[in-house]
Amino acid sequence: MTGSHLILKPGTAWSDAYARCREVAPEAFDADHQVRNLWNGTWHRDGRPSPATSPVDGTAITGPPRLDTAAALDAVRAAHDAHRAWREVPPAERKARVVATLDALAEHRDLLALLLVWEIGKPWRLACADVDRCIEGVRWYVEEIDRMVEGRTPLEGPVSNIASWNYPMSVLVHAMLVQVLAGNAAVAKTPTDGGLACLTLSCALAAREGLPFTLVSGGGAELSPALVQAPEIACVSFVGGRDAGGQIATALTDLERRHILEQEGLNCWGVWEYGDWDKLTGQIRKTFDYAKQRCTAYPRFVVQRSLFDRFLGSYLDAVRQVRFGHPLAVEHPEDELPELDFGPLINNAKAKELANQLDEAVAKGAVPIHRGSLDDGRFLPGQDTSAYVAPASILAPPRSSPLFHAEPFGPVDTIVLVDTEAELLATMNASNGALVATLSCDDAVTAKRLAGEVRAFKVGINGPRSRGDREEFFGGLGSSWRGAFVGGELLVRAVTEGPADERLPGNFPAYTLQP
Repeated sequence: MTGSHLILKPGTAWSDAYARCREVAPEAFDADHQVRNLWNGTWHRDGRPSPATSPVDGTAITGPPRLDTAAALDAVRAAHDAHRAWREVPPAERKARVVATLDALAEHRDLLALLLVWEIGKPWRLACADVDRCIEGVRWYVEEIDRMVEGRTPLEGPVSNIASWNYPMSVLVHAMLVQVLAGNAAVAKTPTDGGLACLTLSCALAAREGLPFTLVSGGGAELSPALVQAPEIACVSFVGGRDAGGQIATALTDLERRHILEQEGLNCWGVWEYGDWDKLTGQIRKTFDYAKQRCTAYPRFVVQRSLFDRFLGSYLDAVRQVRFGHPLAVEHPEDELPELDFGPLINNAKAKELANQLDEAVAKGAVPIHRGSLDDGRFLPGQDTSAYVAPASILAPPRSSPLFHAEPFGPVDTIVLVDTEAELLATMNASNGALVATLSCDDAVTAKRLAGEVRAFKVGINGPRSRGDREEFFGGLGSSWRGAFVGGELLVRAVTEGPADERLPGNFPAYTLQP
């Protein structure tokens, strides 16, 4: 759909977004498009600026100011001093400052969402939802925090946060606000792949209200000695891939330090003795939101062989409805931003990697079921589309392919056919643990029985599951997860001290979790 009739919506250019950041928080955003690190309650023009480009169209955007290990250790020590002061602040005052921060985030919600579009390629609807979920979720904690912390105390040191780039607001900022609400200082690393300006603006608004936030940029090798291993850190919260997560888990086990580790898993959607194909078409369409770049995406469908013809009709109807392209492209200046399912992947290297994996899988015997074209996307005339991948799916991925055993983190589905319940379960459990799974099955008794054998923390029956929040807890099983739950009351318990014999549920080592 590339054509001369599409234009960038006026007022949404990266230069416009950065200028608005300068107006709102000049203490954090410099005139030369360098942002600052926040530590010791002050914005520091330190670190080594790194170049960055937007996945949306290759526009040059602000890159992270990367600290070295020594500076990061100084930041953590300062956070520990801030923590000791903050834990003595009365709960009512903590709540008031968090509420003021939420009000400021709400005031600048559209700017935060626009930054997410440019930095990580979220379509406008999903970018707004990420900001809104952060604000609404923390407001719930403000209402419930008194009962949650009754009889409990803050930790002895700050909480360190290392999160993936895909949900800067509803995961990372949300977690930091709950941590300070519970009486802790919060330290965070900006994700290497994106979200820097959005997080910087959020932290600037929080710092103005006196919240003890620290935000630093840098590589894992340089920052890990400070954010994971420094003695001042009392708890580490990690969201990301299994490779980095495994290294952090090993280090934390040796330190006997409490931790919240959520890692990737291959989430599967099983179809067994099922017949509501119109419903499944709508559900499959929604699985393509944000190009499946989320921890609860469903990239694997495990289908009863005798149902494959009907499943395929439903699947193709869904995938042909998916809309993707430049999130800010409109036909007329006054038009609303487009309703897209997804924009680009996080960068062009990921797009190339995924395209190569598809080609290799097909060359080794996988059957291509659907492979869309970038010609079907909405793009500006002549724009860089190197970070985009059209929806694709293959049948029977070879076991040697990464698409067989790993989460692709892109709009690529794999389909595996099975003949028995045992095969269904074995295939759905191929990655040794997942965060979510779903079974589409008409018989409630059969569905419940099978769901109990699926190694996923949440298993939906005839509907998808999500990360969840508030009253509903969230975790994982097997290799997808280690540590405390990351939702509801147990999130607060994970970052506070309770009874001396308390054990938090989860895949922790077998010891009582005390600092």
